[in-house]
Amino acid sequence: MDVEGTCRRILQTCPEMPYWPQFVRRTHLEDMTIQFSEGLPLLTLEGKALVLSQGQMEKELVSFYERYLADDIESFAISPEYAPGLYEMTTLVRQHPREVGPYIKGQTVGPVTLAAAVKDREGRFLFYYPDLVDACTKGLAIRALWQVRELSKTGKRPVIFLDEPYLTGFGSAFTPVQREDVVPLLMEIIDYLRQRSDALIGIHCCGNTEWPLIVEAGPDIISFDAFSYMEHFLLFSETISRFIREGGIIAWGMVPTFGYTGKETVEGMLAKLQEGFRRLLRFGLAPDEIARRSLLTPACGMGTMNPAAASRVQDMLARLSEKCKGTHLIFDF
Repeated sequence: MDVEGTCRRILQTCPEMPYWPQFVRRTHLEDMTIQFSEGLPLLTLEGKALVLSQGQMEKELVSFYERYLADDIESFAISPEYAPGLYEMTTLVRQHPREVGPYIKGQTVGPVTLAAAVKDREGRFLFYYPDLVDACTKGLAIRALWQVRELSKTGKRPVIFLDEPYLTGFGSAFTPVQREDVVPLLMEIIDYLRQRSDALIGIHCCGNTEWPLIVEAGPDIISFDAFSYMEHFLLFSETISRFIREGGIIAWGMVPTFGYTGKETVEGMLAKLQEGFRRLLRFGLAPDEIARRSLLTPACGMGTMNPAAASRVQDMLARLSEKCKGTHLIFDF
């Protein structure tokens, strides 16, 4: 994979808030659960799978907490082989600071998705081990702080997203975890970063979920697949309107990634976005308030797309963003 070329392409199409790319087709080390797992207790790679080993739990937890409580942030660094896009993007932004807006985006796997993805050798999920869930959540938090500090070296304000695809369908029989399990895990990372940095913190979920739960966790930004799930998201218009009114930001994933056909048009995306904004206006938000509190993004990650399709998605996002600058076109119903 062309890491440098991809990063330069992102800078070209998303200069206001460039992001570092994940190359999941390059190596299994960039799988979202593996990429942020280095140094977390009892999580080991076996082949291309991340497995919860049943080693000396007490010893590993003691070693982990010694580093965590000592604020040994460097021991939680992400290695270049796990995230070359992070290192390449930060280098490029430092080299061309005037070509980039005030923000730079990073991401981490969320604690719920990690706990629901990793199993022990008997097939029990990480959720089965509360002490390990607690440690891994703290590990993700301090690793996210390391990332925030790396991104800050560019001179731009970091924006960190917790990626939580497991929360898709929350409340159904397929996601047996409860609200009281989810919210504290998300809040722990958000509060940890907020107390130690000026980063903006978002939560991304690429499908249907119980959006009031996400709001309750307290992020600055909520990111969702607006192209496919706008109608479901707007079932919670009152909650979303209150979130915006209190200073929250909505990242509208208007350009499809999963299920992208090539037949989508910028005009169709704009019409869909206008409909979403129209619905929020009914709850008393002013047009300029909605516009100021909105970001445009791809619907989800592009790591599994072929390079040509990913490039077209980036082009469409740039064109849609250009059409939406200011508020006159968005609200020209």
